[in-house]
Amino acid sequence: MNITDVKVRKTMSESKMRAVVSVTFDDMFVIHDIKVIEGDKGLFIAMPSRKSEDGMYRDIAHPINQSARTLLQNKVIDAYKAKEKE
Repeated sequence: MNITDVKVRKTMSESKMRAVVSVTFDDMFVIHDIKVIEGDKGLFIAMPSRKSEDGMYRDIAHPINQSARTLLQNKVIDAYKAKEKE
C-alpha cells in the first residue's frame, strides 16, 4: 500500500497540536483527522481516536507495525513542514 496524497487541512500555532491532516492510500482509501503534535522530542503524529465508555481514547485506525508508523509519520511531517514554508 502506497501513500498517494497527504493534505494538511488545518494548521495551528497556539497549542501543541500543529496540524490536522488527511492521508490517502493508493488513491482509494483515506484516513482523516491525523494530528501533528509538537512534543518534547519534536513532532509526532496522533491517529484519529474516539472516547470509549470507560473514558479511554482508542485509535479508530492505526499502523500495525513500527515500520508502517515510521513511514506514515515521516510523510505526514514532511507535508506539514512543506506547508509551513508556503
